[in-house]
Parts: sequence; structure tokens; C-alpha cells
Amino acid sequence: MKDLTHEVNHLVEWLGEFGKDPEGGVTRLLYTHEWIEAQKALEKLMQDDGLTTRYDEIGNLFGRLEGSKYNDETILTGSHVDTVKNGGKLDGAYGILAGILALRYLKAKFGQPLRNLEVVSFAEEEGSRFPYAFWGSKNLVGIAKKEDVESIEDFDGVPFVDAMREAGFDFRDESKSMRNDIKGFVEIHIEQGNVLENEGKDIGVVHSIVGQRRFTVDVKGVANHAGTTPMGYRKDALFAASQMIQDIITKAKEYGDPLVATVGKIEVKPSIVNVVPGHALFTLDVRHTEKEVLIKFTDELTTIINRIATESGVETNVDMWMDEDPIPMDQQVVDAIEKQTKENGFNYKMMHSGAGHDSQIIAPVVPTAMIFVPSRGGISHNPLEYTSPEELAVGVKALINSLYALAYEE
Repeated sequence: MKDLTHEVNHLVEWLGEFGKDPEGGVTRLLYTHEWIEAQKALEKLMQDDGLTTRYDEIGNLFGRLEGSKYNDETILTGSHVDTVKNGGKLDGAYGILAGILALRYLKAKFGQPLRNLEVVSFAEEEGSRFPYAFWGSKNLVGIAKKEDVESIEDFDGVPFVDAMREAGFDFRDESKSMRNDIKGFVEIHIEQGNVLENEGKDIGVVHSIVGQRRFTVDVKGVANHAGTTPMGYRKDALFAASQMIQDIITKAKEYGDPLVATVGKIEVKPSIVNVVPGHALFTLDVRHTEKEVLIKFTDELTTIINRIATESGVETNVDMWMDEDPIPMDQQVVDAIEKQTKENGFNYKMMHSGAGHDSQIIAPVVPTAMIFVPSRGGISHNPLEYTSPEELAVGVKALINSLYALAYEE
């Protein structure tokens, strides 16, 4: 356990150097130089462990340990390599590194598995550079659509397609059939909440993932002189946007847990001290465990936006660019993880995930479940994101046991 604790801590710090942010976090966005360097480094790490590596067309990286008997069946583990801007070292990265360590341990102790074991470093999950999320896992299961990204750009105006091709990748060949060998997927991840920490649990066995809707709200008023435009004559885009935000968040608080609504980005133009803002843009992230409640709330927020726009004399465009349903995990895979967790004496909790993960994309196609480890203070998407090396090592052990049950046993 001591060696595993040291090794997982070493690898987390090592991978955190790729995209290390001067402010203390990590910024590793899809198809950037930092992203490319991280994938190359992970590829070499996998190769050094004797895994057979390959990239798919869009940049997902796979490392494989061949099975001895059922080599048309694969058990997959891993997570995403991209981060949010100035994020932590663990979100996504831990799942990849834990998978590599698990395969290293299993190979050394038990040799060749009956089924293929693969670890994946997904190209993208966060939606932090472009207004599109889960690009990696959506391509794995064949639901990514070329037309959804052909015309999108990042906030600096760089087209998605240009960034992808400059990184050396391209669209998936849709004439090829999708993989049908993957028989199970287990993703291990930091919780990104404080439930496990507050309840003193080592492991979370995840049985479902919340649904999410994400919006970009564009508010257009009229930019005008701050001194000569009376208050009653203004079409202040920022003031209208701020009222929308306040009413939406107030409504979310009225709904109560488990609904959450977050405004994470605001842009204002022309952003000059003596000019009434003529344009404001804000993002909105809404999550709930029940699809019906998610729909009801987002319908209400649209009503709120339209009402305030009319009252303020501004125009709005509401773009819902993510609509992901709540997803249950596969009961058999959940049971296998819980059985191993219980038999090996881990202090665990059955729980749902309040964050979105690649698992929710894969679960409708491949039997899937997740393992959580605690997050100190529930902090994530932040340089202060932290899970102790000892807690990370416990998670790797839980993953090892789960993968053994799925890949080595008849």
C-alpha cells in the first residue's frame, strides 16, 4: 500500500506539469500544445508498462493488455485528459493514472487476463474550450456528429476543425462500424463533492449520474453614453442579464436539492467605464437527477429570460448546447464493484454523481459503473482540488479488485 501511495502521488504530480498554470492549477484544453504533450507522455508511460497503444481518429488514446481466452471481449477503464481553465490535478487525470497503475499491478501479479484490459485517455469531456462536451466518449460510442462542431469556435475565434487538424487528428470515419468488443467500462474519479468526506467513507459506488443542460444566453441592448442617456431611456444589456441571473438562481434555490444552477461565465461589451453596456453574454449550467424536473426548471428559466427581456427592451438568444439525460449505471457492474469493495473491507457508500462524466455517455451502449474517492472540502475545477495520496491509493485498490473480477474471472 505504501508503494502504491507513493506511485499514485508521483504520477499525479508528473501529469500535472503538462499545462501547469502560473496561478497554481492546470489548464489543458482540447487540441492545445499542453494537451498534445500530455497525451504523448501518457502514451510513452503506457508503452513502458508493456501496453499496446493506439490513437483513434479524433485523439482518444488507448493502452491495451491482451486477453488470453476471450480476446474479442474488452474491459475498459480510464477518464479524460482535458481540464477546465486553471483546474485541479485530479479531475479526469486520476482516472487515467489509476487505470494505468491497475493494469500494471494486475499484469505483474496475475499475468495475462482472460479478457482484454484497456485504459483510455479520452480527448475531451469538459466543454471548456469549445461549446461542445464529451467529444472523446461520444466518438467512442458513435454519437458525435460532425455537423455539431464544424462551425463552432473557441472564445478566441479558433475554429474547432482547424484546432483538431493542427493537432494531427480528424473526424471519425463514419463508414467504419463501431467497436463491439467493449463489454464493460469502469471509471474511477474524485467525487468533486463533499459527501464521502462528510460521511467518513473511503469509496463511493456510483449507481446513477445527474442530467445536465447547458446554455449560452446572449443579451443585446444598445450601447450609449453613460452621462447623456437617462436611466429610463436605456437598453442596458448588463442590467437585464443581471436581473435574469438573479431570478434564475433564486428560482433554483426555491426548487432545492438536488437541483443546482450555475452561471459560470459573463462577458460584457464594450466593457468601458463610461458606456452603457450594449451586449452581455452569460452561460448557465443546470443539473438534476430527474429528467422531468430538469425540463420543468429550464422551461421556467426561459420564461424568466423572456419576461425580463421584454421589460428591459433588449433582445435575447438562448442557445441550449448541452442536453444530457440522467443516466443509471449498469446493475451487474455496480454489483461487481460493490461485492469486491465489501469483500476487501472498504468503507463505502452507494451514491449518485452530481457531476457529469464520460460514463454517462458510454452507459447507454456499454455496461458501465463508477468508483468515487473523497474530495477534500468538495472542491473541484479549482487549483485547491485535493484528495490525499492515501485516499487515491485506496481508490486504485478498489479499481484493481473490480477489474480483476471483470477481466480475470470466468
